[in-house]
Amino acid sequence: MKKTRMVGSMLALTLTVSVALTGCGGASSEQSGSTNTTAAEAPKEGGTLIVARKADANNLDPHFISNIPSANYVYGKVYESLVSRDKNGEYKPTLATEWKQLDDLTWEFKLREGVTFHDGTPFTADAVKKTFERVRDPKVASPRASNFSMIKEIKIVDDKTVHFVLEYPFAPLLSILASSEGSIISPKAIAEHSDTLAKQPVGTGPFKFTSWTPGQEMKLAKNDTYWGEKPKVDEVLYKVVPEDTTRVAMIEAGEAHIGDQLPVTEVERAQASPGMNMVRAEGLGVDYIGFNVQKKPFDDVRVRQAVAHAIEKQAIVQGVYNNVGTQAVSSLSPKVIGYNPNLQDYTYDVNAAKALLAEAGYPNGFKTTIVTDDRKERMNVAEVIQSQLKGIGIDLEIKVMEYGAYLEYADNGEHAMFIGGWGNATGDGDYNQYNVFHSTSKGSAGNMAFYNNPEVDKLIEEGRREKDAQKRNEIYAKLQEIELKEVPILPIRTIDHVAVTSKNVNGFWLSPVGYLMLDDVSINL
Repeated sequence: MKKTRMVGSMLALTLTVSVALTGCGGASSEQSGSTNTTAAEAPKEGGTLIVARKADANNLDPHFISNIPSANYVYGKVYESLVSRDKNGEYKPTLATEWKQLDDLTWEFKLREGVTFHDGTPFTADAVKKTFERVRDPKVASPRASNFSMIKEIKIVDDKTVHFVLEYPFAPLLSILASSEGSIISPKAIAEHSDTLAKQPVGTGPFKFTSWTPGQEMKLAKNDTYWGEKPKVDEVLYKVVPEDTTRVAMIEAGEAHIGDQLPVTEVERAQASPGMNMVRAEGLGVDYIGFNVQKKPFDDVRVRQAVAHAIEKQAIVQGVYNNVGTQAVSSLSPKVIGYNPNLQDYTYDVNAAKALLAEAGYPNGFKTTIVTDDRKERMNVAEVIQSQLKGIGIDLEIKVMEYGAYLEYADNGEHAMFIGGWGNATGDGDYNQYNVFHSTSKGSAGNMAFYNNPEVDKLIEEGRREKDAQKRNEIYAKLQEIELKEVPILPIRTIDHVAVTSKNVNGFWLSPVGYLMLDDVSINL
């Protein structure tokens, strides 16, 4: 995901993001991304960029995309938003060239001239209005609608000027507009085939959608009429390759140029290979264990607290993740606005855990299940948790599912425990809080714990409205304290994003969200 320049007094908050590249096989480390050009081997434009991806998309409609791996296929490539973010996390103009607050409730955006959608429709204020009307329409039933509940009206001033009129002051507005759900969709596509946008996206981006064979591959083509700097490659070919070692082997063999979600078990291999570079970005997201708090025995907070005392997080971070990422105590990473640095995590204390289980009526423990997708690290985490919980009498069965099936299973509330993560797409605490903990976000919107706490709901809504940065931080600090105590989820580690590229790839970088940034990529042909 691209990052952007912050404007307006409401957002006098700075997101500082470190995007670090580790060059392997003797290459030097750089901040900007994968660049391996020599004077004798200058990058050339053209060719097909082959990207081996861990997971397929489950939807390509920004108003229905429920996970970052799916958004990663199209956001910043096929779709663009009014504003985006650069490598430093600062807001920058994209489809809007400038913006300002007219008052607490009104934001004005000036729109870029000379932009057309991939279906030939001109980009105007009408596209902005129709896009946000669609996501907020109850009949559309978008799980992303709550992200825009603060919008009262989109007013068209003229073809190149729109006003966002809000129901209440909303501090993180730009952060939401700069995320995948802020993607601007062709109004013609909305009118004529809104129901097929899940499989046929139509945006304004540097790449046009060409085809998708679910479970196998997706193709994007260079947009020759793109308003900005045109891509350096002719085509992007995504290949769905769930097997971790196979993705790495494809890079080594020259069968692919970029492999995403490099597992920690392959880090040493990537570092030792003379034909690969490893690209790493400190992320905004957090991996966690979640509980379905509507199901016994996890409807009892004492049971959840017992599990929290029985999990040795540092052993997981070291043993499973090979210290890629750091131990987490909050659903917000330290890079996210609103992070509370004063939280005291649960101690690893088996006796305390057993006492809590006995108090809850389970002196001999119980049997339950934990579901995870088929990422190797998550499966390994599940096995470690299974072993650790055995020490307090919990017999844990592990269910491993393909990513799409896992999402559907958890979204429908069929799980007891789950291994999940929330890759904050905005850098603002509201994104985690509203999606992961608000009662209206249960299920596919992000609250897979099915957590419902009226006090938490109230504080989340106050945090959205509060203009003062310090007061917002205080609200989010209180929220994290409550969530730590009630444990609807148990944070395990903050996420670092790691990808691998072949040595002939230039200009590639990872965003802190984990998005593959392909705009400037070229291949030494």
